[in-house]
Amino acid sequence: MKGIILAGGSGTRLHPLTRVTSKQLLPIYNKPMIYYPLQTLLTAGITDILIIVAPDHAGDFLKLLGSGKEFGCKFTYEIQDKPEGLAQAFIIGENFIGEDSVTLVLGDNVYEQEFADEITSFQKGGRVFAKKVSDPNRFGVVEFDADQKALSIEEKPEVPKSDYAVTGLYIYDNSVIEKAKSLTPSPRGEIEITDINNLYLQEGTLDVAFVKGQWFDTGTFESLNAAIEFARSRELM
Repeated sequence: MKGIILAGGSGTRLHPLTRVTSKQLLPIYNKPMIYYPLQTLLTAGITDILIIVAPDHAGDFLKLLGSGKEFGCKFTYEIQDKPEGLAQAFIIGENFIGEDSVTLVLGDNVYEQEFADEITSFQKGGRVFAKKVSDPNRFGVVEFDADQKALSIEEKPEVPKSDYAVTGLYIYDNSVIEKAKSLTPSPRGEIEITDINNLYLQEGTLDVAFVKGQWFDTGTFESLNAAIEFARSRELM
């Protein structure tokens, strides 16, 4: 199992905080934001990790994280010249992934839960993690049947079919590379990870699990502040 942290993008929703730095380098209480998704991978035993960064801040990530030796792992770095969708991570990371399965975690997602069992038990297909939210139209939204089996996933719908969002942790087998390469950009000009999830769903190989504990997608000031307060409370316990 390989790991990818996607830490590109321009973080425009957090301006002016991100005018001179990357969103994923902002502090979440006493640690840089990227330490949290990194810990998600490390606690699952993933030690070969690709970090995808925007060109303007590549040197800052390298200075902060180095080779990975300090963390007991190995880092590879790739540049995302232009953010064109989360699924682009698998095209950028094709050579890194090789013949392996891969766990992708977004560099701005903070989880209370550890996912060691969910990652180490993975064998094939895809596995994503849903969480009930108050603003589902910001995310990919999962529609379930009465038995909590996923029926569909829709990206940022105006009228969500449920209040369950797909969070920023994704586990896929090696076919994800070809799936990503087969996609055409959405009207937003991005190749959507929701489209990858729907390909697995159509194959009958997508497992949708539920997030236990708190989850923060720190792309807004409100969620960033909530993540900071959560991290602070954990450190003070």
